[in-house]
Amino acid sequence: MDSRVQRFFEQIKGKKVTVIGIGVSHSDLISLLAEKGAKVTACDKHTREQLGEAICNNFEARGISLKLGEDYLEGVDADIVLRTPGMKYHHPLLDGLREKGVVVTSEMELFFDLCPCKIIAVTGSDGKTTTTTLIAEILKESGHKVHLGGNIGRALMPMIQDIRPNDYAVVELSSFQLISMRKSPDVAVITNITPNHLDMHKDMQEYVDAKLNIIAHQGAFSRTVLGADNPLTASFTDRTRGETFLFSRKHPVKSGAFLGEDGIVYMALNGKKTKIMHQSEIKLPGLHNVENYLAAISAVWGDADIQAIADVANEFGGVEHRIELVRELDGVKYYNDSIATTPTRTIAGLDSFSQKLIVIAGGYDKKIPFEPLAPKLMEKSKVLILTGATADKIETAVKSYAGYDPNELKILRAKDLAQAVQIAHEQARAGDIVSLSPACASFDCYPNFEARGRHFKELVKAL
Repeated sequence: MDSRVQRFFEQIKGKKVTVIGIGVSHSDLISLLAEKGAKVTACDKHTREQLGEAICNNFEARGISLKLGEDYLEGVDADIVLRTPGMKYHHPLLDGLREKGVVVTSEMELFFDLCPCKIIAVTGSDGKTTTTTLIAEILKESGHKVHLGGNIGRALMPMIQDIRPNDYAVVELSSFQLISMRKSPDVAVITNITPNHLDMHKDMQEYVDAKLNIIAHQGAFSRTVLGADNPLTASFTDRTRGETFLFSRKHPVKSGAFLGEDGIVYMALNGKKTKIMHQSEIKLPGLHNVENYLAAISAVWGDADIQAIADVANEFGGVEHRIELVRELDGVKYYNDSIATTPTRTIAGLDSFSQKLIVIAGGYDKKIPFEPLAPKLMEKSKVLILTGATADKIETAVKSYAGYDPNELKILRAKDLAQAVQIAHEQARAGDIVSLSPACASFDCYPNFEARGRHFKELVKAL
């Protein structure tokens, strides 16, 4: 075990540690902290019945105290508090605890402080999960041991004892995780930045600043990878330290990966360019996935071989809920793009197809404007089925668009996803494509986009 990890576990013995949020990212961590001798209290807004009696009994049998339900944040008494990523950094409770000298941190902050191996981390408004996964797959194909986690759904801190210096940690980071980070990864990737999560951040600047935290604490021997085709991320070059790579599918770059006019993916470095593969060799559909590969290549360059990059491009079929083909029924193809939780992500998904689609959209309101989505919906869809809390907003944005033509785009309403799928099935004819492309988060009806995507697939398979 790394000496820093060992020292940390010795320091927390007998300390009162409160973990806020009992979920996928915290359950194993709560158990680990208790195993190492901390006096652990786990707090969660869900009730005992909602969490499940088995989970609660398991925790309590190991001496872990539970504070559940509506008053789960009252009377926190701790030396160390680990916040859940979904809890606002400047929550009054957390600010008050900091004033009292309580250590307020997070699972990811602890991991960054203690991780003994190279960390490659990815953030961005769109494309970060696929890019993170590609980086991990390429490194594994090159023979490295890889620990994949973070916002992608797996906590890394519970595995800290098993990580060795020659391994690689590949991490997806959200703005909620980054906002409190005071350490940057060895390789930092920012895919792009567009308006997102404005329901949780006080304004766009706070969201951008949170993303910038991924590079704010880098050293001279670090690497930064920035999307050159996004004006905001491209402007960050004067903030970086160490090696800076740009990636672009629109024009050559001096250092980094780019897509040439000949359709070849190149890596440029020290005035030379290396041919990687033709874009047609990339199994994942859509130009946005070419961008994801360019970002991944820039991140792993020097740690992975070209053949591994090409092999993954040929074989990797994608991440669940990302333009995922569910089935073909009566000549109609149904795609699950539940990950499209923003207008820009939906636009990228629609651009992956060469024909007009039947689109199911709508969901939780993250206070993001839908006007930029309207022209693309007009261009790439023939039937728009709206559901969820944002249905009115999306319909208003589309109908207010100067190019809107009701004869070219039929707008229909559904009370829920089940009805939306049924309407899509009734509207579709052989040769059509139906896509769940929400442009919104799922929280009005589902705990996350994965649950929404799984339900969509169940509904489609039941047709």
